[in-house]
Amino acid sequence: MTGRPFSDLTFEEWVLFVFDHHVDDSRLEWYWDIDADRWEGPPALTVEYLTRAFENSQSVFAPYSDSQLNQGLWYLASNACSSHMFALMDASVPWPARQRCINSIHMLYKDCFAKRCTPHLGHLDEPGAGPLNSICYMWWDIIPLAGLPDDPARREMDQAILQVMDATLQLDSIACQESALHGLGHWQPHYAGRVEEIIQGFLGHNKLLQENLRAYAMSALNGCVL
Repeated sequence: MTGRPFSDLTFEEWVLFVFDHHVDDSRLEWYWDIDADRWEGPPALTVEYLTRAFENSQSVFAPYSDSQLNQGLWYLASNACSSHMFALMDASVPWPARQRCINSIHMLYKDCFAKRCTPHLGHLDEPGAGPLNSICYMWWDIIPLAGLPDDPARREMDQAILQVMDATLQLDSIACQESALHGLGHWQPHYAGRVEEIIQGFLGHNKLLQENLRAYAMSALNGCVL
């Protein structure tokens, strides 16, 4: 690993570092290059920057294409690409700051994904989907956060995450609804009762839901999602 480690970038510099990269479908993403620079900022600063970006995603992400956002958000979410999301589990960062960051993920869905994703279902690989649909659909699958109901220290965090999924289901966006159901399906083995409550509430308020999405909701209800 020969890239530069960054730990003290300004917020504006960090945004450029994450998102300001050319996207070439014939090559691997920039962060897989052995010479790629990497973020090693302190957890508190990482949480601060994630929160600021997500809470202001409409303006912060405006200069970037959907392909650039898909690439950069994948980098942020997946621990195979970076360690950003581990900061949300770092007890050295006060819980209110981490809670605000988790809540800001709903703003990412509302102000970015809901506005820029196309109405296509990822689990069916429907043709014509926009580039940003990929990370929207996979967000809760690749993020290194799993439900831990037996850990008292994780109780508040788990409830906050489930609340974000619940709120995301209320958005008028097929892509966002499917993403929330995807996440709830993965959390069903850990919080079966809460997941059932959320999904049944969603189905009860959406009687005219398209059949493919309704079927996916039923699969998520049983924890059967890919």
